[in-house]
Amino acid sequence: MLSRIAIYIVVAMVALTANVGAQEQTAPEVADQYLNDAIKIKADSRVQDAFEHIVAIEPQSRRDLIELTEIPAPPFEEQVRAERFAEMLRESGLVDVSIDEVGNAVGKRPGRKSDRIIGYSAHLDTVFPAGTDVTVRFDDEKMYAPGIGDNTRGLVTVLGVLRAMEHANIETDADIWFIGNVGEEGLGDLRGVKHLFRDGAEKIDSLIAVDGGESSRIVYGGVGSHRYKVTFKGPGGHSWGAFGLANPHHAMGRAIRIFDENAPSVTTVGEKTSYNVGRMGGGTSINSIPFESWMEVDMRSGSQDKLDDIDAVLKAAVEQALQEENADRLDGPALTVEVARVGTRPAAQQESSEPLVQRSMAATLAFDIQPSLRISSTDSNLPISKGIPAVTMSRGGISGNSHSPDEWWQNDDGHIGIQIGLLTLLTEAGLAE
Repeated sequence: MLSRIAIYIVVAMVALTANVGAQEQTAPEVADQYLNDAIKIKADSRVQDAFEHIVAIEPQSRRDLIELTEIPAPPFEEQVRAERFAEMLRESGLVDVSIDEVGNAVGKRPGRKSDRIIGYSAHLDTVFPAGTDVTVRFDDEKMYAPGIGDNTRGLVTVLGVLRAMEHANIETDADIWFIGNVGEEGLGDLRGVKHLFRDGAEKIDSLIAVDGGESSRIVYGGVGSHRYKVTFKGPGGHSWGAFGLANPHHAMGRAIRIFDENAPSVTTVGEKTSYNVGRMGGGTSINSIPFESWMEVDMRSGSQDKLDDIDAVLKAAVEQALQEENADRLDGPALTVEVARVGTRPAAQQESSEPLVQRSMAATLAFDIQPSLRISSTDSNLPISKGIPAVTMSRGGISGNSHSPDEWWQNDDGHIGIQIGLLTLLTEAGLAE
C-alpha cells in the first residue's frame, strides 16, 4: 500500500513562472516516515472515532455555518462574529478562551508535554462591507450567501476538528490554539496573524490555516502584495473660471497610463507578477476642478524581488505624472502627491521537504487524494516569511463565486476536508499515547 501511495504528485501550481500560467514540474516525494506516521495515526481507534463524529455532527455544522454566515464580519468589524465564535469554542469544550487586543478569538487546548504550540486557524472577516445582505439562501444542494465559503466554512472546519477531538478524548503532545483571526481580507493587511506572530508574543511553532476549496489543495508558499493609496492634491476650482490650474484627475490619468505602459517590463519576464488599479475617487462635481484624486493599487508576486521591481515602476510613474501635469499648468500652485502604503503581505517561500508540508501531503494521501501544492496569498504568508512553518488547507466541500454576492458552498463530501485537517493537526502536534 505504501509503495502505491508514496508517489510523485503533480503540482497544480508551481513556483510562479512567466505569464504562461501554471506549469507542471516534477513534484517532491512524500517521505515514507511521514506517510507511515499518518497511516498509523489514522488507524488509531480514537482517531477513527473522531472521524465518525465529524460525519455525525454534520447537522450541527450546517447550523453553525448558517448562524456564523449571518453575523456580518466586514473588514475591521469582526467583533460580533469573534464573540460568537469564542462562545462556540467554549461550548465545544475549551476553557481558556479569549479575544486578544486586535480581535482574534483564541481557544487554548493544553497538550501532554506543552513543549510546542500549534496554531489551527480560520479567518473571521469577509470582503463584504457593512449593510450587505448575508441571509443564507438555498437552491438544491447549494447554500448561497456572501462569505459562506470564504471563510465562514473555514471557521466551521476548525470547530469540527475541535469537537471531534473532544468527543474522542484525543490528547496531543503539543498545545493547540484554535483561532478565529481577523484581518485576512482586503485592507485588513493580515493584522490578525501579524499580532499573533509579533515580536515578543508567546511563540507559535507552526500554523495550519483553513482557507481554501478542494480537499487536495495545500498552500505552502505565499504570494506577496504591496498595496498603495495614491492621492494627488491641488487647489481645485471652477472648470471655466479656474481653467489652467493643474488637475489632480488629469495627473492620476497620466500616472495610470505611464504605469500601464511600463509595468510589462516587469510582468512579462521571469516569475508571474500582477498589478491592478482597483478603486479610484475624488472630485465634487462635473464642473469643478477636483482638489484631490485618489486611487488604490494592488501589486502581487511570489518573488519579493519582483514585487520590489513593480513597486518601483509604480512610484516612478506617479512622479513622472506629477512633473508632467505641473509643467503643463497655466496658472496656480503645483500639485502634490502622497503615496501611502496601505497593505504589505510578504512574499514567502519554504521547501516542500519542510516537515509540516510533508505531513499535510501525507495526511491527504492517506485519504487516497493526490495533494496539490500551490502558492497563494493567505494568512500563512506571515509566519512563512518569518521562517515559521505554515500551510493553508481546505475547508472541505466545494464552493464558487467567492467574493461575490452569489457566493455558494455545497456539502460535497465536506467531512473529508475536516478529517484531513484533523489528521494533519495530529501528525504535527503529536498524538499522545
